[in-house]
Amino acid sequence: MKKEYFPKYLLFSFFIISVAVSMSRCSWESETSEKPPPNILWIVTEDISPALGCYGDDYAKTPNLDSFAARAIRYDYAYATAPICAPSRSCLITGLYATSLGTQHLRTEVKKPDFIKTFPVYLKESGYFVTNYGKTDYNFDPTGIWDYWEQDPFPWRKRNGDQPFFSFLNIGSTHEGPGNNEDAYQRAVEDLPDSLFHDPDKANLPPYFPDTPEMRRIWAHYYDLVSDMDVEAGKILDALREDGLMENTIIFFFSDHGFGLPRYKRWLYSTGLQVPLIIYLPPAYQHFSKTRAGNSSDDMISFVDFAPTVLNLAGIEPPGYMQGKKFLGDSVDRPRKYVYGARSRADDMYEISRAVLARDYIYIRHYLPYLPYIQPGYIFSDSKISFRELRKLYLANELPDETLKLWQHKPVEELYNLKNDPFELNNLARDRNYREIRDYLHEQLKSWIIETRDVGFLFEPEYRIRAEDTTTYEMAQDSSRYDIGKILAAAELVGMGSIPEIEEAIHSDDSGVRFWGVTALRNDLAAAEKSIALLEGLLEDPSPVVQIAAAETLCAADHCENALAVLDHWVQDDRPWLALYAARSLQLIGDKACPLVPTMHKVLEKNIRDPQAASAGSRYLDFNFSAFTSWALEVALVNCGEDVLVNAGN
Repeated sequence: MKKEYFPKYLLFSFFIISVAVSMSRCSWESETSEKPPPNILWIVTEDISPALGCYGDDYAKTPNLDSFAARAIRYDYAYATAPICAPSRSCLITGLYATSLGTQHLRTEVKKPDFIKTFPVYLKESGYFVTNYGKTDYNFDPTGIWDYWEQDPFPWRKRNGDQPFFSFLNIGSTHEGPGNNEDAYQRAVEDLPDSLFHDPDKANLPPYFPDTPEMRRIWAHYYDLVSDMDVEAGKILDALREDGLMENTIIFFFSDHGFGLPRYKRWLYSTGLQVPLIIYLPPAYQHFSKTRAGNSSDDMISFVDFAPTVLNLAGIEPPGYMQGKKFLGDSVDRPRKYVYGARSRADDMYEISRAVLARDYIYIRHYLPYLPYIQPGYIFSDSKISFRELRKLYLANELPDETLKLWQHKPVEELYNLKNDPFELNNLARDRNYREIRDYLHEQLKSWIIETRDVGFLFEPEYRIRAEDTTTYEMAQDSSRYDIGKILAAAELVGMGSIPEIEEAIHSDDSGVRFWGVTALRNDLAAAEKSIALLEGLLEDPSPVVQIAAAETLCAADHCENALAVLDHWVQDDRPWLALYAARSLQLIGDKACPLVPTMHKVLEKNIRDPQAASAGSRYLDFNFSAFTSWALEVALVNCGEDVLVNAGN
């Protein structure tokens, strides 16, 4: 008979333990299933990097948020999807990359498909009371999203009884406006206690800022604004405690992108993308995270993850079109290895740059590298005190080398080791020792662009023309209208393609491909000089976008004879997003645009007389295409010695 090696008393013990565990699990499941849906509160500040004491910033004075973080989870690798507000907020509210929806610019207005709902609408349909305080700025019509949209910092008090709520509270005192305007700054901090102001002499300036008294004062003032924001956040948290809601309210605190200062906002670096993110889970909801309260998480988090995560916390299955990962809740997705960022047009200044971040590296690909980091125009003008100080030193030849880079043309590629070089000073893209990492991240970036069908690889007027009978998102999903693989391959020719490859692209039957062929020549004027006849032929291209690109390239190469007529025609077009492109080209070609001074004045007068008609009746935006076109033309007129209203900041 076989000897028994498993004693019966042990078998009985395991039986007792199993029953106990099972009963405990059933009890826990019963408790969690009986809990009402959690309230969810977002406290969203504007334009700050992780400049809080709880992130180890010794210069910061943020007692309320530091205390809050001690009972919450601090995320050390949280990133916006764009270094500027509107595309970031579009992503936050939809769970879609702005580059997929067509909302990647600052600013624009697109129509989204009816089936794509913002996540507060899903919450509302499930019984939540959803509210907004402050700005929306999603680049689409926000009508119908909110139950309650008032300047009320405690909106949950307007709900019915114990109805669960989601509240989006925006704190605007840290915006670049007060950070770059003395009067706005004084208004913002008029009630700030003396103990929370910062001594400029103790400021720790980053190495890309010149160490001058004015720059120290600007830096100190920005931290004063962060302290003021901390006071406002403290009032919100105190009200929540007074109302007895801390035990069933999940709270997110974060910023919409980095500091509203040069080399942060609008710059596609970690300085522009990395944000503070602190999330409080009440004790009853601690099981929603593997990280315990009071600790930090090294998970990589992207803004595209926020919408599906909130729905998951509320017990709602996120819709399949959302592109992010659920990082909190009963069931979460595998942690991400990469986050992605995009920089596109800001007001009148075009950009097409994309980035991928791994934990220790950031890779950036610039598709319009011939444009400098600081372009001439209103948003980089002397109207902002930080740019005024930098420009004064630039003109006096007193800037350090790291700051001088802000005026240079961009390289085609950038790669930084964030662990060894957190300020992103040493570009490793041409370093042979990092070639494998660079190429690997480049491929990851291209895969993401194709997978998410990044519509930004059609120049803005081009995709608006192609989407005239549908939405931008739906057009981009249709491969017959948008061959993203072929068009991206053409975009990769910029700074990397040979002349035969570029000329082949220019002969393509796809206007998106032809545009990138011309842009590759615009980036390499020596190559353009060998292709003048080819460019001249494109002045009659079926696509007005290709015509304008060819005209700008010809003028940049000193062959304006026939090109100016093209720019003269399209800058007067009634489609404001097309007129803007022509206006910007006139600005970029400098004094070669001077023969068109009468036309430029004519367009300016039209925009002043009828700005809404020129902006296609925009109802939802503070700024519009007619304003952007006017800014570009005013700079172009300054180039020609004309007197205009705007300080062009050349």
